[in-house]
Amino acid sequence: MSRMLLRNAIQGQRLWLCNNILGSQARWRWQRQSSSSVKDTGSYWGLSPPNSAREDGSLWPWNSFRPWETYAADLSIDLTKHHVPKTFLDKFAYWTVKALRLPTDVFFQRRYGCRAMMLETVAAVPGMVGGMLLHCKSLRRFQHSGGWIKALLEEAENERMHLMTFMEVAKPRWYERALVFTVQGAFFNAYFVLYLISPKLAHRIVGYLEEEAIHSYTEFLKELDCGNIPNVPAPAIAIDYWRLPKGSTLRDVVMVIRADEAHHRDVNHFAS
Repeated sequence: MSRMLLRNAIQGQRLWLCNNILGSQARWRWQRQSSSSVKDTGSYWGLSPPNSAREDGSLWPWNSFRPWETYAADLSIDLTKHHVPKTFLDKFAYWTVKALRLPTDVFFQRRYGCRAMMLETVAAVPGMVGGMLLHCKSLRRFQHSGGWIKALLEEAENERMHLMTFMEVAKPRWYERALVFTVQGAFFNAYFVLYLISPKLAHRIVGYLEEEAIHSYTEFLKELDCGNIPNVPAPAIAIDYWRLPKGSTLRDVVMVIRADEAHHRDVNHFAS
């Protein structure tokens, strides 16, 4: 009797999760699977998220972002804007970024696909670190963040989607993957400490990093236009994320990513 009660309680708890968290689609799927005792391997806690659809009615294939998180990039943004370093911290941030660019130029040279992969691995760190620290600060002080937590976490998510896109285009070698692993670990800890010491300097460094990213993507576009890099069809994930036309190419993807970087440049220079 006690085993039966326990089993009923567990099933009731799982049904409650379906009703209150995942909706009718997940509830139907769980009820179908409970009879066959087959666990969905592409799920969380044995329960799959509800299916979404594109505007044309086709099934939404991505779990990393949902249809309502897509957007069209602002290609009219000013790409030439530059924050002239005036204070000591500004100059320190500027020359730090210039120094970091040198080994990247030597290692990747004109392999802009793998260069972009490395760039986005690093660029996705500051927003997450800053958002996390501001989140903890908000909790400690019982104060609102003025929207900065959400803005920085959205920046980190956007940079992560850049990386997911370039993983479809570039095929990094094993030593490049190892380099990414090492650089990300070092940069995360360094930026974490820097943000604790001086958020102003941290945001200024990111602002200059984004300026370098704009320059790198501009060179990427030149290589595409010259035919040195094949202008392959845009990955499906990029078409859905940026709402690009069906016939878009890699050049269109680089254009919208460069516009994103310009937006992040403005946000971080403003935050500094």
